[in-house]
Amino acid sequence: MSIAYIGLGSNLNDRMANLNKAIELIEQDSRISVLKRSSVYQTEPVGIKDQPLFLNMVLEVETEFSPFDLLHFLQEIERKMGRKKGKRWGPRNIDLDLLLYDEQIINNAELTLPHAQMHLRKFVLTPLAEIAKDKIHPLNKKTISELLKNMKEDTRVELFRN
Repeated sequence: MSIAYIGLGSNLNDRMANLNKAIELIEQDSRISVLKRSSVYQTEPVGIKDQPLFLNMVLEVETEFSPFDLLHFLQEIERKMGRKKGKRWGPRNIDLDLLLYDEQIINNAELTLPHAQMHLRKFVLTPLAEIAKDKIHPLNKKTISELLKNMKEDTRVELFRN
């Protein structure tokens, strides 16, 4: 069994319901178990600013899936939930990103691990640090809490209370 971290995001329709539905679909498969869930954070969009605020969170999971099979599993959940491919960094009802998978480093056209932008994104590091602050980033060898502390990005990330 391997440990992986999955980032979840939504900024269309009922954002909280979208996150909950994605978690429900993840938990339905016997090859994956959710071990920890971060709090939910409301965050400003990155890239295209003229769109609704996002809700973001991170899951720690234990899985039998290989990294590539886990990626395909997450993409299938996005499809089941009606995600349409649109503009890069545009609005979406659900976004599931494979952030980390054990200490694996993969860099090819299909999958990059650790996630290529995670160390630059406060909306990823904030919930990730909540559940895995001492986890070491496989490439830069810093803990998640160190990466967050040294973050230069000033994107607003705040605890979501509905």
